[in-house]
Amino acid sequence: MITVENLALQYGSQLLFSRVDLQFTAGNCYGIIGANGAGKSTFLKVLSGVEEPTKGHVYIDPKCRMSVLRQDQNMFDDYQVLETVIMGNQRLYDCGKEKDAIYEKEDFSDEDGIRAAELEEEYAELGGWEAESDAGKLLQGLGIPVALHGKMMHELEGRQKVKVLLAQALFGHPDIILLDEPTNNLDLASTVWLENFLMDYEGTVLVVSHDRYFLNNICTHIVDIDYGKIRMYVGNYDFWYESSQLMQRLIKDQNKKAEQKIQELQTFVARFAANRSKSRQATSRRKLLEKITIEEMPASSRRYPWVGFKAAREPGKDRLFVTNVSKTVDGVKLINNVSFIMGKEDKIAIISANENAITCLFQLLAGEIEPDEGNIKWGVSTTQSYIPRDTNRYFQGNEMSLMDWIRQFSEDKREIYLRTFLGRMLFSGDEVYKPVNVLSGGEKVRCMISKTMLEGANVLMMDQPTNHLDLESIAALNNGLTAFPHNILFYSHDHQLTQTVANRIIELTEDGCIDRKCTYDEYMHAMGRDVNAVEE
Repeated sequence: MITVENLALQYGSQLLFSRVDLQFTAGNCYGIIGANGAGKSTFLKVLSGVEEPTKGHVYIDPKCRMSVLRQDQNMFDDYQVLETVIMGNQRLYDCGKEKDAIYEKEDFSDEDGIRAAELEEEYAELGGWEAESDAGKLLQGLGIPVALHGKMMHELEGRQKVKVLLAQALFGHPDIILLDEPTNNLDLASTVWLENFLMDYEGTVLVVSHDRYFLNNICTHIVDIDYGKIRMYVGNYDFWYESSQLMQRLIKDQNKKAEQKIQELQTFVARFAANRSKSRQATSRRKLLEKITIEEMPASSRRYPWVGFKAAREPGKDRLFVTNVSKTVDGVKLINNVSFIMGKEDKIAIISANENAITCLFQLLAGEIEPDEGNIKWGVSTTQSYIPRDTNRYFQGNEMSLMDWIRQFSEDKREIYLRTFLGRMLFSGDEVYKPVNVLSGGEKVRCMISKTMLEGANVLMMDQPTNHLDLESIAALNNGLTAFPHNILFYSHDHQLTQTVANRIIELTEDGCIDRKCTYDEYMHAMGRDVNAVEE
């Protein structure tokens, strides 16, 4: 459905990619990955015609309708919610508007009657009579209640607008869907709904996402932007990642016999091909995996940051006691009579339908605000390090260099030591001298992770630490938290990180909290929210 031939894109002296030859076909979902700045979003813009390539061509069947997830949340502020979704099929929307305008005429002519009849026929063929019903189903699936469907877009909150724009991109059975970070700001239920929608979708999907769990569930192929090239691989993200790591190890050891390489790769591919998957495309994916050769296995040039947390001292028996804590902010009761005791082995994921309640709890635990009722008591031998959801206060208006900024949190002030440390977090050369107030969102988070590592705390608290991070940094953080032997309290949108790190779940509710010693998936199953169950 989409054919890319000899595509190249260059900005001045910077070459993003060149000699790209790819085909995207119906029934497949392609996950587009690459380091920050590699050109993932730009590649989608080229495919959608928003941006012209420096060289090459993109061919799309003229009969195909392409739908793109729009990024401007305020673009449709003057339209109703339901109307905004229907605008996802622009021809259907225009047809309906023209038809209604004709019927509203006072001097209805014969020519108007003929035109109206033509429009009625086209409107019916495009599914116009089911448009409002279909749009409503999409909105409800994404968690926008019926009461909001008649509201104006400017009356909605930012997160609600994102969901409406996503419904717009999915509306009207488009042949091709391009999605750039569709799970940003989606809650768990909406993300799960989107996964199921895309897995049942019969057209062509291209999606940029930093959510590994999402990519694993929906993708039949991975499109990797690396080495200034764009290459396509069969399989989901985990298959791409593990095969990439395997190839890197084999390339480093050139003395291995070819037969040994082939056997190892065949064993690896067979393991993935045998995996169960809820996707209805599992059978075709398995057949494709079984045909993979050594030449088709990926090897990445990406650098992964190193994340490792080490406590400066061992904590004692007492860790944290939260007793009957309540807190009201701006007239809204966010925390209501919450009690729990943190034990020695606990790595706690805090979850809630209200993210502001989670942030409020972290602020209470960090001592940034005081509870209205109740008590919070830390063990005397505990030390805490906190990464808040909004890190701007650490950087905004701060002209200090990155080197001087990180020096504040280190006992060893030597530049050679700090350079080594910053190098692990992918800051090198003159980068260490740039002012921290110009850092990107991802760089700021990596700075906060560096700060946490230097502080040597034995309790880590993190409120959405994966925000703005690329896949490589998320994987490194995941590994670092998994290896940390002491207490962690955290909240993250990243399903895989939450599932692999947490051994206890605390869900904040209007009446207090639900507290279970289990993994995230086990908790969701116990709560009857296990809609991601595997289908044979």
